[in-house]
Amino acid sequence: MLDVLEKAAVEAGRVILAIYETGLEVRHKADCSPVTDADEAAERIILRHLSDAFPQIPVVAEEAASAGAVPDIDGRAFFLVDPLDGTREFIGRHHDFTVNIALIEEGRPVTGVVYAPALGILYSGDGAAARKSVVSGGVEISPPVLIGCRMRGDRLVALASRSHNNVETVSYLSEHGITDYEAVGSSLKFCLLAEGLADLYPRFSRTMEWDTAAGDAVLRAAGGETLTMDGRPLRYGKRNQRSDVDFANPSFVSRGRA
Repeated sequence: MLDVLEKAAVEAGRVILAIYETGLEVRHKADCSPVTDADEAAERIILRHLSDAFPQIPVVAEEAASAGAVPDIDGRAFFLVDPLDGTREFIGRHHDFTVNIALIEEGRPVTGVVYAPALGILYSGDGAAARKSVVSGGVEISPPVLIGCRMRGDRLVALASRSHNNVETVSYLSEHGITDYEAVGSSLKFCLLAEGLADLYPRFSRTMEWDTAAGDAVLRAAGGETLTMDGRPLRYGKRNQRSDVDFANPSFVSRGRA
């Protein structure tokens, strides 16, 4: 399965980079979030790969879900897809945007791929976490290098969202005595934790499940965890929520090894 997810992510990334280099048209969805031709083209590629290889597994994909196309996932394993996470970074010509594909089983992200096409880095989580380099427009992929979260010391390094930082995040860091933090876009924050380059990622602004699932899978495979504010593991497949829309996440904190 991991090979299929990686191939789909890299092919989608190739199209994203082509649009990134030649120019893009920005539109806005009903929730006022931006969407580009790259989001839609990448999602079509990923859906084709998943449908061909795993026709029995339903897919919840961001752009399709935004248009109201959500399959029945009750009691079933399913894929979560964000074809271009960090659209604002993409529009702003930053390099930290990603392609995210994750498999969810019983509410847990068990397999995930995060590809940063502008950086040429591919992360995967499937029992173990690994990093690969992708060069020559996705033609060449290096052998995997296993990665893992580092043990947290006395001085913690945190990550925060570049585009969605807020007062609650700043207050959380201050309350925990954390002064050393870096603003990063997209699901790369999970991967940097998984790689042992930081310790903590608190998130108090809105995320959807497709934003977090693949990175969370990589992090968990690397020995980390993502917990809601009541200390429970973040779960996936959340429908019919009383206080929010389908697939919306509550606030959470992702972290490496204790």
